[in-house]
Amino acid sequence: MIYIFHLLDKPGAGELRQTVRPKHKAYLAQQADRMAFAGPLLADDGVTMVGSLLAIDFPDREAAQRWLAQEPFFMAGLYAGVTVHAFANLWPQKAGFPPA
Repeated sequence: MIYIFHLLDKPGAGELRQTVRPKHKAYLAQQADRMAFAGPLLADDGVTMVGSLLAIDFPDREAAQRWLAQEPFFMAGLYAGVTVHAFANLWPQKAGFPPA
């Protein structure tokens, strides 16, 4: 099942995000074969990162929660808000995704 991780940064945490980002990207890369999509949430300026949105296939919620508990941004205390939901993808993507 795909789990959506909606993760919002603490205000003023841009420097922490940039410092931990290499570890975060390496950790995400370990899930590349199970990743539906992943990327930063942006402020209205289209540049400033304010959180993350991840969609990853896990066998169950417990596995998703275990994975999140070891995620470098989570461990560094970057997030002010964390929401995890099971997700059913019922619509074929046509916009917003680069060609594979």
